[in-house]
Amino acid sequence: MKDINEKLETRNQKLPFMKHAQFVHLHVHTSYSLLDGACRISDLTRLAADLKFPALAVTDHGAMFGVIDFYKSARAAGIKPIIGQEFYVAPGSRHDRSLDEFGESAYHLVLLARNAAGYANLVQLSSISYLEGFYRRPRIDKEVLSGHAEGLVALSACLKGEVAYHLNRGDYAKAKDAVIWYRDLFGEDYYLEVQHNGMPEQDRANEGLVKLSAETGVGLVATNDVHYLRREDTRMHDVLLCIQTGKTVHDEDRMRPGRASRAGSPAYPRASTRSRSRPSTKSCCGP
Repeated sequence: MKDINEKLETRNQKLPFMKHAQFVHLHVHTSYSLLDGACRISDLTRLAADLKFPALAVTDHGAMFGVIDFYKSARAAGIKPIIGQEFYVAPGSRHDRSLDEFGESAYHLVLLARNAAGYANLVQLSSISYLEGFYRRPRIDKEVLSGHAEGLVALSACLKGEVAYHLNRGDYAKAKDAVIWYRDLFGEDYYLEVQHNGMPEQDRANEGLVKLSAETGVGLVATNDVHYLRREDTRMHDVLLCIQTGKTVHDEDRMRPGRASRAGSPAYPRASTRSRSRPSTKSCCGP
């Protein structure tokens, strides 16, 4: 073992200095994810620069309110901004104001702009979600998504994503049908999103996601679902969720970071990387 460690140390000394970190956060919520994200954009891009991130995404819940501020701040910090949004997708039609059999009105889906056409489609989809699909949340559906998929990269999202949602209910067939539908629409620009947050539901979903990746050829992407910047911000984020849900920090049944119903992750390097093989996972779920 000593000889192996010495060889590793010698090899590492010969490696060239790496200017950038070797990962990029692709699932990040700023304070524009209202009463949920706790990352001020200026603080977020400053920390990302300190950690030598080459790029950074913004994927606020159901909104693009912060993308201009984020773009300017990221460029000023020397970071490539990746513009996105975590969309709410209706189980059926966006015009249908009803819940599914489990009481859900929408699944989550992360969309990232790959180019100018993708950004234009993000804007269109975000506007349609408010003008045509609003029920509890601004929603799109698969019909409108099919007409605005050009230039977009899609991630299957957190435990509230359609694929993970069905996996946690033991319906592997429905989960696979959803993967195939998104794969046929986005091709190689669709990824299954795995996370590592210590929740049994996530571990169960990850197992199914890895299996689905092998069966369908869809790549895996590991994310952190960032909601706050540092570990010591957990308490502050807990208070923010209490304000949103009308609870206090003394309520034992409140939603809090680390629970499957709603959780947050810090922005330090428990990060996301694009992968078409084995995932490296660290993350948490969104609302």
